Amino acid sequence: MKRGFVTPWSQSQVCVEKSLIFRSNTPYSTDIISDPGERDPLFCVQLDDSKLNYFQQPQDIKESDFAEFLEKYGRHSFLAPSEVQPSFSAFYRAGDPVLIYFDSSSVLSMLRQPVKMGASGLCVDGNPAGFLDSKSTSCTRIFANLSKSCMTDPALDAASYYRDFTILKVPVNDTVMPSMKVNVTAVSPPGAPHMKDNACINVVSEVIYELEYSGTSGIQSASVQFKVSNISVNSRSSLQQRFTVHFWTRTLSHMLPRSGNPGYITGAPLLIANNRAVQHCPNRDKEEYGMSILRSENDGSCSQFLRHTVQFGRNVRTGCKISMSPVLEDSNCSYIQQKLYKAFQGMNRTEDFAITGSAHSAQAEEWMTILIQNCSVPAVNCTSCCMVPVTLEIQILWTKVGLLSNPQAQVLGTRHFYQCQPLKFLNMSMVPVTTVVTFTDMTDWPEPPRGQPQMHWKLPFDIFFPFKVALNVERTYRGYDPDDGL
Repeated sequence: MKRGFVTPWSQSQVCVEKSLIFRSNTPYSTDIISDPGERDPLFCVQLDDSKLNYFQQPQDIKESDFAEFLEKYGRHSFLAPSEVQPSFSAFYRAGDPVLIYFDSSSVLSMLRQPVKMGASGLCVDGNPAGFLDSKSTSCTRIFANLSKSCMTDPALDAASYYRDFTILKVPVNDTVMPSMKVNVTAVSPPGAPHMKDNACINVVSEVIYELEYSGTSGIQSASVQFKVSNISVNSRSSLQQRFTVHFWTRTLSHMLPRSGNPGYITGAPLLIANNRAVQHCPNRDKEEYGMSILRSENDGSCSQFLRHTVQFGRNVRTGCKISMSPVLEDSNCSYIQQKLYKAFQGMNRTEDFAITGSAHSAQAEEWMTILIQNCSVPAVNCTSCCMVPVTLEIQILWTKVGLLSNPQAQVLGTRHFYQCQPLKFLNMSMVPVTTVVTFTDMTDWPEPPRGQPQMHWKLPFDIFFPFKVALNVERTYRGYDPDDGL
């Protein structure tokens, strides 16, 4: 008998050697047939026969049974209630998917943060954004027909990243109440993509989500910013996209971790504060933070939200490029200067610094004002130039005080010194900037204390001299004979 042919005793079955079948996952019965002429048994499958019906018979629903099925399946999905969605906790935990809700279709979904897959780095849109997982990802999109995808692909349209859905403050298991929804605010949203001069205009190249959270109360606010670019239509158009999700919270002063007690510890954050909270709310303490400086992304650009924390006692130097494309049309020098100053300062303007690592915001004597020296020299021999800050030097003087056995480090003074240079407006699409942080030890060590006077022993060059003299005297005495006389 040839393998795989119809057996002579069962014309309705096809058989193969059983050793070729590792596992049978069919729900129907199978037969193992032993052929006297073959060494191995045969695995046989029933042939397709119109007389046989392997499909399940549909269940008839009567009018009297409708209420029962409505209670079981009467939802947005035809699945059973236990299979509609997984059960969620009462609040987000670190790493949990951030949930979103589409009001028009009453669909619960997740906030996506596309990532690259494979060696080509193509975008995969199914990756969820994790709660408290602040990170940036980048990937590539390739278009076979950009002229068609320009206005139809939602990945290119900024509106698809914030319209028609809201973010849920906390996970829900049942009805989504209006108090649970957080609207996503778009900062300077661009227009919709469109074709112009054989190019796709207003294509989203970067998406930046900023989510404010408050412990177990969940997400409190959400905003999104965009960067757009233009793509020329060719046989294989491609786009590099970047996605950033940043989580932040309004940390109370008493919750800020200390950097030493009382002196600073090497590697701990340098504490700073501002007086805005005191000015607007007299009963509130200063807002405390750790000093931070600009941080570079993988492509060399300056991150808008992620910054490098200044650690006490550790010198650091960073460099990156700030995009100035949104202000090119204005060509306003003062506006460009302020934009660069704000980029150096970050979200929280620095005004005071903590003298010690355990400084409390309510104790004014534990804080000192930071000396800030901005650029004041105008551009020379250049009518189309603007004097802009390109380097920030943070100079920190510190010393050790207290007992020699246990000295404590404290800061004497801090200065922010900006270095500027004239730049032409035409060359301001990307401005390279540098930040330098230096710690200088100003400790004035005292002279060592004088001790009690010590005796200075005067010994011969050969320390064994007394023993040698004694030994020679003994030998001389033993060798004396009294009969010899004098």
